[in-house]
Amino acid sequence: MNTDIADLVEADVLGSRITSGMTALGRRVEHLAEAERDQLPLWLPVGLMAGIAAWFWLPDRFGWMAFAAGAGALALGFAATAGGTRWGRALALFSLAAAIGIGLIWWKSERAAGPRLEREGLVELTASIDAVRPLAAERTLRLLVAPQDPAMPRRLRVTLPEADAPAGLAPGATVRVRAWLMPPAPMAVPGAYDFARAAWFQGIGGTGRALDVTVVAAPSGQSWRATIADWRQRLAAHVRGQLGGGEGGIAAALATGDQFGISEADAEAMRRSGLAHLLSVSGLHLTAAVGAVMLLTLKLLALSPTLALRVRLVLVAAATGALAGVAYTLLTGAEVPTVRACIAALLVLAGIALGREALTLRLVAVGALVVLLLWPESLVGPSFQLSFAAITAIVALHENPRIQHWLSRRDEGAVARIGRFLFGLVLTGLAVEIALTPIALFHFHKAGLYGAAANVVAIPLTTFVIMPLEALALLFDTVGLGAPFWWLTGQALSFLLWLAHATADAPGAVALLPAMPRGAFALLVAGGLWICLWRTRWRRWGLAPVAAGAIWALATPAPDLLVTGDGRHLVVRDVAGRLALLRPRAGDYVRDTLAELSGAEPDFLDLDRLPAAACSADLCVAHLDRDGRRWRLLATRTRHFVRWDAMIRACAEADIVVSDRLLPRACQPRWLRADRAFLRRTGGLAISLGPEPRVATVAGQVGRHPWATAP
Repeated sequence: MNTDIADLVEADVLGSRITSGMTALGRRVEHLAEAERDQLPLWLPVGLMAGIAAWFWLPDRFGWMAFAAGAGALALGFAATAGGTRWGRALALFSLAAAIGIGLIWWKSERAAGPRLEREGLVELTASIDAVRPLAAERTLRLLVAPQDPAMPRRLRVTLPEADAPAGLAPGATVRVRAWLMPPAPMAVPGAYDFARAAWFQGIGGTGRALDVTVVAAPSGQSWRATIADWRQRLAAHVRGQLGGGEGGIAAALATGDQFGISEADAEAMRRSGLAHLLSVSGLHLTAAVGAVMLLTLKLLALSPTLALRVRLVLVAAATGALAGVAYTLLTGAEVPTVRACIAALLVLAGIALGREALTLRLVAVGALVVLLLWPESLVGPSFQLSFAAITAIVALHENPRIQHWLSRRDEGAVARIGRFLFGLVLTGLAVEIALTPIALFHFHKAGLYGAAANVVAIPLTTFVIMPLEALALLFDTVGLGAPFWWLTGQALSFLLWLAHATADAPGAVALLPAMPRGAFALLVAGGLWICLWRTRWRRWGLAPVAAGAIWALATPAPDLLVTGDGRHLVVRDVAGRLALLRPRAGDYVRDTLAELSGAEPDFLDLDRLPAAACSADLCVAHLDRDGRRWRLLATRTRHFVRWDAMIRACAEADIVVSDRLLPRACQPRWLRADRAFLRRTGGLAISLGPEPRVATVAGQVGRHPWATAP
């Protein structure tokens, strides 16, 4: 009896301690929430992002429903048990936003559903043209057409050589097309670009090459979208006509957002030097355009004493800048970064008109919220991530009290003032590079290491020299006097291209990384947001997930074998880190993709040049030594007939067999048989050999999302 009483007393004491601890913890959390009360609304779009990202990450509807139910239950739980506290309300709203996010993207994906081509083949159809984009570097045209047959996909994307293009190809025209079409290409290997996902949300149900295009009817009563697309196309052609070569391609991109005229060499140099963001019309370009229009309007109206005394010129200039920003957004194709920048610019202009502080993290959060509500699928694209990461890093940096103190204007000499300006520019560039590097490594598997230094020169050059000169050149073209300004623009662009190539070619200019695990990327993003969105000391806790994500990403080895989904292309990594390709005649896209996912440059050996490999015309055998074990690889590289008994014997001696053909059932290697039937189910493969060999598949990454091609 005494023992029972002692146990009850001990349990009561323990319960009191737990209650006291929970109460103290609640007070501590409430104190932190009170200190960060101005920052709590910034987490609302983050909650929406969490729900959208969960839908893309989780494999099927059971996971989606479980997440939505869990987020909804958390929202109700926090509201019921801690609704009277600031932190309870914040967590309830965050959980509710996550539930809304997964529901929103799920609804958007169902709404985007439409017919898709199931197999490739020759198709003849009549369609109306939605868009015409010249790929000047490849001398081809890319047509986005809407077939008139309701059984066909809503949209098809076909390419046509410029030399074969008939007169009258323009948005709104009706054409008869004979083309070799195929379903949207799935992810080639795990971690590669998933065009099938992008095509699903764009309503593109097939792609291919046009063999013959005939204009049936010219555009009549075309929509405003078609009219703007036509203006955009004409303006890009005019700019490229005034400036040839790489300068013309970049000038057209700055004016219209049309990057298709930039050569691959120049585009790669811009990427490797960290200047590729200059090619996508976003905040930088829109700010320059809106600021120039505002300044010009203000100066012109101020010339009239009557207007200066009786009219709020700042309000008029802000309204004019807003109209210019909307017009520029529409002219450049209204891509997500431009729309985001336009929304942010309109909010800034509203703040200026009301006399409020313009650029804040709340403004960035509102812009992100609007874009995610309208285009939730944009979250997983590099464009959205790079754009918002850059602006968030810049604003968070300049909202820091210490940074504000260092960079604030003061009474000092010209040298000190210029030095302070340059210091701020370098610091901003470093912050942007730190924010963008994980995103570039995740999507493109490479990042420029000297981007901060290059941007110190390139951003002011583009904003204050190139874009104003190009605007003046276009303005004076209306009276035939634009030639001097085009010459100056060309010289400035030549210097920008020289800077990009010099930076890209510098030793150690590019960091290469194999495919980054999605979990590591999630940790890096979560830690970065934690650091940027809080103000008190507990923001430092964000360094923990950042460090964990970085270690995870850097410690992830490159795969030993990569196999594309069609089984035709295979890359082997030997013990020295060299890459060997099964089919040396693989195209540039395949070579670049396989090299990037291997974390290396596309300098491939032929497979039969490896010391432990031997190839005939039809078969290749290679031996790979990993952790004390020798793996024997057998791969076919032609469709020629191989004797049945010889093939069965070779399969039995191999650990791994890879083939783009259907192998007989009697072909039984010791570990893995990846033939056409197997790859149809799994998609591309990334194979890591070691003590615990692993196989990552495209089907495993895509799951049962609606654009999945594997059964």
